[in-house]
Amino acid sequence: MAKLSEGVIQFFQNQDFTIVSTLDADGGVHNSCKGIVRVSENGEIYLLDLYEGKTYENLKRNADISITAVDEHRFKGYCLKGKGRIIAGDQLDPQLITAWGARIASRLTQRLLKNIHEEKGHPRHPEALLPQPKYMIVMKVGEIVDLTPQHLK
Repeated sequence: MAKLSEGVIQFFQNQDFTIVSTLDADGGVHNSCKGIVRVSENGEIYLLDLYEGKTYENLKRNADISITAVDEHRFKGYCLKGKGRIIAGDQLDPQLITAWGARIASRLTQRLLKNIHEEKGHPRHPEALLPQPKYMIVMKVGEIVDLTPQHLK
């Protein structure tokens, strides 16, 4: 398992969402947007998933997973590769649900503030319409890929 630096931890914790990639039954890549709830120094990433869809089915069959995030403004990004496991909804830590709720409230607040400043986004405030999480993905990071171009490091 890869140990994550404080810089990588902060980078992922500051992302509103990440791209999670899993493999489908035919070996094709499936991408979905997920929010991170917690990142631990020992290389574990905790994500709550709101739906038991393709990501869920893929992880039941194959534990390979990657999480990618980029910051276009800073021209920086990472891809974390590893193995994921599913924790059923009835076994979720209440503290993680509370942390998820706080992140959603923060995103909703930021959207409202941007709308007040007339930076119109989605008209319906989608965060307010999100269902409760169905399960949690815990990923053990095996590899960290720095996506920042070499000449900019």
